[in-house]
Amino acid sequence: MARKATIKRKTGETEIELAFEIDGSGNVEIETGVGFLDHMLTLFAKHGLFDFSVKAVGDLHVDHHHTVEDIGICLGKAIHQAIGDKQGITRYGSMTLPMDETLVTVALDLSGRVWFENRFAFPTEKIGEFDTQLVAEFFQAFAANSLMNLHVVLHHGANSHHISEAIFKATARALRIATTVDPRQSGVPSSKGTLTE
Repeated sequence: MARKATIKRKTGETEIELAFEIDGSGNVEIETGVGFLDHMLTLFAKHGLFDFSVKAVGDLHVDHHHTVEDIGICLGKAIHQAIGDKQGITRYGSMTLPMDETLVTVALDLSGRVWFENRFAFPTEKIGEFDTQLVAEFFQAFAANSLMNLHVVLHHGANSHHISEAIFKATARALRIATTVDPRQSGVPSSKGTLTE
């Protein structure tokens, strides 16, 4: 059974249609109106080997905040739906990823419980026109709506673009590991017998 989901969200601030497939090959069609986010989401799909499309229209005349956060919400919901009952998945994933002078570790647990631990900061407030604090906003929304524990730790880094890129790539690769079906795993990987709460 295909592990995929489509999410539509319409508010007074954004209108988003997003499709996500876990067992893909990195195919993307991304049009958010926020160029830097398009770049990061493309990397996310390629490194996770997820098939991913998103079309967003947001109130960019205000700023990028609502668009970035709402795409994080939609992506999180899509991942949660696509994983389904979590039978046989690895559940945990982690990746320490270098990006030139930057080193980032991401660890996550598809536990059904939400936590976002943010241990990163950017040396600049902007990457081009993109507000760097929106990276944390995106991943807060992403973790909350996918119902995962997500820990992101920046060990070192001096370039804001590299730091963001390392975070997105490492998260994708950790999620790729966590969503992999383990042939030795029978049922849900929890002694409680459930990963829904």
